[in-house]
Amino acid sequence: MTVMGCVQNQAGLLACRWFLGLAEAGLFPGVNYYLSCWYKRSELGLRAALFFSAAALAGSFGGLLAAAITNMDGVGGYEGWRWIFIIEGLITVFVGIFCWWMVNDFPDTARFLSPEEKQRTLYRLVADNQARAETEKLNRRYIFAALKDWKTWGYAVCYMGCLCPLYSFSLFLPTILLGMGYKGTTAQLMSVPPYAAAAAMTVFIGFLSDRTKWRGYCNMAVSFTGCVGFAMLLSTTNVAVQYTGTFLGAMGIYPTVANTLSWASNNVEGVYKRGVMVGVVVGFGNMNGVVSSNIFMKNENPHYTTGHATVLAYMVVCLLGGSIFMHIMLRRENALRRAGKRDWWLVGKTEEDVRYMGDERPDFIYTL
Repeated sequence: MTVMGCVQNQAGLLACRWFLGLAEAGLFPGVNYYLSCWYKRSELGLRAALFFSAAALAGSFGGLLAAAITNMDGVGGYEGWRWIFIIEGLITVFVGIFCWWMVNDFPDTARFLSPEEKQRTLYRLVADNQARAETEKLNRRYIFAALKDWKTWGYAVCYMGCLCPLYSFSLFLPTILLGMGYKGTTAQLMSVPPYAAAAAMTVFIGFLSDRTKWRGYCNMAVSFTGCVGFAMLLSTTNVAVQYTGTFLGAMGIYPTVANTLSWASNNVEGVYKRGVMVGVVVGFGNMNGVVSSNIFMKNENPHYTTGHATVLAYMVVCLLGGSIFMHIMLRRENALRRAGKRDWWLVGKTEEDVRYMGDERPDFIYTL
């Protein structure tokens, strides 16, 4: 990120972007997986939401910071946009140095916990039907189990519905605001309120979904809000209505990112299977950044019909439709398990086989 402020040609820019993507690709799935190894299923939503709300706040403060740094145009012979990359990159490098000592892998290896606190933390996870890292060994069976699980691909489709709109919104909000008539620093400042609203909604949905355990219902309600927002952007040229649509769009996208991953993590038992599943879901969703970077075309300025319509389609079909599908299927499976109609899965299984079943065990009840 820092070196992007020094590039002189497209080849240099593409090289820097490649290394940036390589370095940060594992961060978001890694943090969500990490949190799932420490907290009960009913506690994960708020923690994931607090983490991801930083992304929305970064968009909010990023607009303010970018507006300020742009005034450095000419300092050191560099344009203002270069200083945005240099300063924000150096800040991240500085913070990253401390992460080596701040992050502890699992509760049983945490240096800041006493032996009694470690036992209490591990007991809570076991009581919540979550396997502990020290009771599992990395085995190809967990990888194949994650890849063959229909839930992995169902959540991957839901996450497609999160990520294409997310990238579209974060990459092109300034462009959308320019198309609405806002210019330069004003456009940067006008991007702050939608992100702030998205951060607040992300934390609220995390709290609500933990308390109610209605992660699917929360996804449906929030994604519907986002659909309304992008429908407003698509259907009118009224600047006030469009700006309102950016609020609803942001509030309908950001909460679903953390909530969808929390929902997916809740419904997978075993640290290794869960790690593979989260990685697949996030990776599958991230590939849709290719779509979002190619749907807002200059010749459609200021309406961007193709861009808004594509985002709306992703939200209706993948996010809203996928959430409804997952909720119905999981509710049906829970009913079958409670009725004892999956108990035959245990017939002829050894204790080790049952342990490898993880969330496929008949006594594992899915979070809806």
